[in-house]
Amino acid sequence: MRSKLSSVANAIGVLKAFSDETYEMGITELAHRLGLAKSTIHRLAATLVETGMLEQNRETEKYRLGFTTFELGALARRKMDVSSEAKACLMALREKTGETVHLAIIDAAEIVYVNYLESRSAVRISSAIGLRKPAHCTAEGKAILAFQLLENTDRLNTISLDQRTPKTITDAQSLLKELAAVRSQGFAIDDEESEIGMRCIAAPIHDENGHVSAAVGIAGPIQRLPKKLLLSFGPAIINATNEISFRLGGSHNRAKRA
Repeated sequence: MRSKLSSVANAIGVLKAFSDETYEMGITELAHRLGLAKSTIHRLAATLVETGMLEQNRETEKYRLGFTTFELGALARRKMDVSSEAKACLMALREKTGETVHLAIIDAAEIVYVNYLESRSAVRISSAIGLRKPAHCTAEGKAILAFQLLENTDRLNTISLDQRTPKTITDAQSLLKELAAVRSQGFAIDDEESEIGMRCIAAPIHDENGHVSAAVGIAGPIQRLPKKLLLSFGPAIINATNEISFRLGGSHNRAKRA
């Protein structure tokens, strides 16, 4: 196990050795900088090239950071921006509704909570940063998928519609119909589809390219959130996500604004 961790540390060291001033290096220079054998650097470089973390200049045979590192860096920057820009809006939503407020991003077929503010009520929905849930049965996931499917109609084929509760939508056509309604009204509803006894409403965040990969949700127990009250949060959450989208340089929710 220790040798595997050492290899990971060495691979990270290789990636961090590059800079604006030294954006291309050969095996010898990398070995000298890191104090490792050339054979070790060669093996690490070969693996990193296969994964797209490095690429090799065919003319000089030197290595440079690959496009995958750019994608990961851009993703991290976007998510940090979303979280920081959303903070004030999340706080305002919690104060307005009294319920738990989530900020979630999508990762493949799941959503991941990257920020949340818990309700101050004694009975509340428990959450945690990093918690994952299936996208197809959560309000945040449906709010995102509704717009991602417009960009890629095959996106639905990558999602397994597993049943989490008796109310979970497990039929592709039914889900497509609901996602069309989400696009029309500007928000999505989770009515005990991911967890029994919990309801949630969520709206999408549009980035500077008009792409949707994040959403804000308001969740609470069904005893405190009858359907009528939950739906009344629609204008507030649309306005909040519109504000976040605007701060990120994105477009507003196309649904009717409050």
